[in-house]
Order: sequence, then structure tokens, then C-alpha cells
Amino acid sequence: MDKQEFKKKIEKTAEIFKALGHPARLCIVCKLLCKDCNVTELQDCLDLPQSTVSQHLAALKSKGIIKGKRAGVEVIYSVVNEDVKKIIKILLNLEENHQVLNSIDEILKEQVEY
Repeated sequence: MDKQEFKKKIEKTAEIFKALGHPARLCIVCKLLCKDCNVTELQDCLDLPQSTVSQHLAALKSKGIIKGKRAGVEVIYSVVNEDVKKIIKILLNLEENHQVLNSIDEILKEQVEY
């Protein structure tokens, strides 16, 4: 990798971290790591208005972190960036903490108050 490629990689990585820097977006990614969801499921989980969840999803989608797949009238979102999957699992210790994964909805509602 040459200097220019490395610089572009650094800039792209910084943009991903900016997108993940908001607590609601980080919670959305955590939820999507556990289960692919539609907007309604994320809204119920995070206890945020639908429009707010949609704005956060758009920000994550624009950075290539998540992707939406149409299923009839709804869109099912999932995390598609493999680096983000690894980073979040390591930073939040999700692999080892199965208890967190089993109760992610309750934890996220308690953590996100916007």
C-alpha cells in the first residue's frame, strides 16, 4: 500500500468512527449484530421516534456500515462492514458476554435517552 492509499484508508476509517461515535448509531449497530431488523423493531428497541431511527440508519448506510434489503413493504437492515463487526464485538466484548446478547433490547433502551 502506498502513501496515498494509506491516507485514503485512514480518512475512510475516520469517517466510520465518526458515524459510530453517536450512542444511538452505536446501539443500532449492536442490535443489528445480534439480529437483522426493520425500522420498527429498532424504534421499539431504542425507544426513539421512527424519523430519528431512519436518520441514523441513513448515516450508517451512507458510510457503508449497514445495508438495507427490501422484503415486501419493509426494509431489513444488517451490518455489512466486516471491520465494523470485528471492532464492535471486540470493544464491547460481545462474543464473550452472551448475557448481553440475550438482553440487548432492555440494555439499549436503558442506555439511549434522546
